[in-house]
Amino acid sequence: MSIRRHIFGVSALLGMCLPLSGAQAEEINQGLPEMSFDAYVQILAAKARGEGVRESTIAAMTQGLTPSDRVIALDRAQPGTPSRTGYPLLAPYISRHVNSTRIASGRRTYQANYAVSRDIEKTFGVPGEIITAIWGHETNYGSYMGNFDLAQSLATLAWEGRRRELFAGEFVDLLKIADQGYPRSMLKGSWAGAFGNPQFLPSVYLKLAVDGDGDGRKDIWNSRQDTLYSIANYFHDAGWRAGQPWGVEARVPSGFDVDQYKSELTSPVCPRVHERHSQWKTVGEWKALGVWPQAVIGDDVMTSLFQPDGPGTPAWLLTGNYRVILEYNCSNYYAMSVGLLADEIAR
Repeated sequence: MSIRRHIFGVSALLGMCLPLSGAQAEEINQGLPEMSFDAYVQILAAKARGEGVRESTIAAMTQGLTPSDRVIALDRAQPGTPSRTGYPLLAPYISRHVNSTRIASGRRTYQANYAVSRDIEKTFGVPGEIITAIWGHETNYGSYMGNFDLAQSLATLAWEGRRRELFAGEFVDLLKIADQGYPRSMLKGSWAGAFGNPQFLPSVYLKLAVDGDGDGRKDIWNSRQDTLYSIANYFHDAGWRAGQPWGVEARVPSGFDVDQYKSELTSPVCPRVHERHSQWKTVGEWKALGVWPQAVIGDDVMTSLFQPDGPGTPAWLLTGNYRVILEYNCSNYYAMSVGLLADEIAR
């Protein structure tokens, strides 16, 4: 349905400063390729206005906005669902991302924030080394957080339309953050809208960011306490189980057929990530099959066997906490490197 057939209704809604209904938004979304960027930004502004964002904030965050060709190019370069059946080896990825430099920086960062990390672990149950490893992977411990104007990036991605509903919501949430007193000059991040030390999207910030230092602000750009508390809260919200490792390396007997225990379930999210994990069994059940953990873990802990690079290569028994790391970034390469970096930081 063409937007041109409904432009009068849209203009009337904008003029009355009313939020769009779900049906009206759907009609608009179907025809958005024919709408100019400026007109679409006004629709986003109307939505923000209807959700309580102040007019001065809307003006400051939309002034001079233009679509970013660079953001569109980066978004369109993202791969779709791959059709191949093979996977790149894990070992080379780990050697690049869990290297001596990142480990040394992680240990220094962890020690510098040791007291805070202990308090966080008591509150949320999430180990400081895990939080530190996330920080290291996301922004190299805060050394680079991105310099894209978040308002431009999110408005562009919403207008482009590949994931319109997601980014339209994130744009409005960004304006809500700005409405709390954070200037546009501070609201910079990745081309896809993530920002701050932990690289949260605006919706995640609004839901899970924490004022760790008690100054009344949730400053995940400059405050280490706020950064670490916020990451821990994310993990707590995702179901991290205190006192349980993310996984342990396991010794697999020669000739053991991991595929014999392949899970028959298909994950509704990130299926190619989860299809590589075995059925869930207790550690005791894996021991009975000859698979032995190489670190302390209870026999009653449910785990999944993962041997990413094939027979004769390292294998791990992964707990439910590994799935929590996947909630942060649904990639086995990412989750394994976070877990292994955390182990090195804690040594």
